Amino acid sequence: MTADAAAPEIHHAHRDVTGGWVRPATFGAMDGLVSNFALVAGVVGGGAATGAVVLTGFAGLVAGACSMATGEFTSVSSQNELTQSEIERERRELERHPEDELRELGLIFEAKGVNPKLAADVAKELTADPDIAWRVHVREELGVDPDDLPSPWAAAGSSFLAFSLGALIPLLPFLLGAASLLPALLASAVGLLLTGGLIARMTARPAWFGGGRQLLLGGLSAAVTFGIGLLVGTGVS
Repeated sequence: MTADAAAPEIHHAHRDVTGGWVRPATFGAMDGLVSNFALVAGVVGGGAATGAVVLTGFAGLVAGACSMATGEFTSVSSQNELTQSEIERERRELERHPEDELRELGLIFEAKGVNPKLAADVAKELTADPDIAWRVHVREELGVDPDDLPSPWAAAGSSFLAFSLGALIPLLPFLLGAASLLPALLASAVGLLLTGGLIARMTARPAWFGGGRQLLLGGLSAAVTFGIGLLVGTGVS
């Protein structure tokens, strides 16, 4: 048998499911599109002039993008800080109670279906090197990779950019001279269908399902704010 024939064959590659930047980008784009479309619809329903609609839309874009980025940075940073705290706790336990931690790791492998004797041997082998031991315990007990924690800067940056792009879609027709809500409605509908469909394909769901779901939810949000704007605008005029 040749070396090439003996080499293992790689059948497929997995997609990134850790959510380092995909999750905030996904939520950012959807949130930007839906929230700014609803915001624009609300002020149009209230009878605002085109200039006021554009100003409101830009304010919503900047404020929302900053809010999303800040929230993602704080969320990921806090999660990493909690993870690091638990990692340090695990390292201390390994130093203070190595035998207990060894038995615990063996039981974890047993719970996964490994023969008890083999589980104990594997646990002993993996914990022979202290630098490997704590990493194994962290992965098995906390379910995280200590060498691949998500970046708060990546989460914040992707969220900011994605929100801004999504929020620009309903605003763009007014920047190009539109005087009614209809062009923004059509642009937002297309944006919701495309982004919803794209996200559905990323998660192995039918594109029509994701696009239709986002169109329905985004349309309902805009309808509610347009109605409120109409009522408030009539009441204060």
